[in-house]
Amino acid sequence: MGSHGTGSESMRSLIEDSLNESASVKERLKAQADIIEKISREAVETFRRGGKIVLFGNGGSAADAQHIACELVGKFKLDRESLPAIALTTNTSILTAIANDISFEDVFLRQVQGLVTDKDLVIGISTSGESVNVIKAVLEAKNKGAKTIGLTGGDGGKLARVADISIIVPSKSTPRIQEAHITVGHIICELIEKEWRVN
Repeated sequence: MGSHGTGSESMRSLIEDSLNESASVKERLKAQADIIEKISREAVETFRRGGKIVLFGNGGSAADAQHIACELVGKFKLDRESLPAIALTTNTSILTAIANDISFEDVFLRQVQGLVTDKDLVIGISTSGESVNVIKAVLEAKNKGAKTIGLTGGDGGKLARVADISIIVPSKSTPRIQEAHITVGHIICELIEKEWRVN
């Protein structure tokens, strides 16, 4: 019974530590509020000029890309028209064909080559900022004249250096960075909806 209690206390401590760490990381993101606002305005301008938002990342970042695209095409909080957004991680035939026939490093690059125009806003997500396939696709999007955003963490990595605008989550913990990324994504979606509704 005593060992069970000790285990319970240990779990409680881990839960509280994780919640406190996550809250602290998000609190420090307030320093980048101006950047979040800038990205939101870029997104609205993208839609106004007839462009779309294109998102991609690996693993948990792929899920974040799909989540953000979902909020834009569907709705976040407000009733409004569908907004054009696509995550490049949803077509398994495309992903596996490119990875198998060309290279996994090109799974996003090849799609950017075929789908992105200079009207679009491209968002690459990488917790380390060093995901080669994300960086290659962001560079290609820039070459095509699209505006590029990096969502990253730690020191920002190469992604923060090559993207036009970057949010660098002040943490080296992958889970905490991912939690902050989806928080930023939600804030951007809310700002887009409010600006779109007003205009």
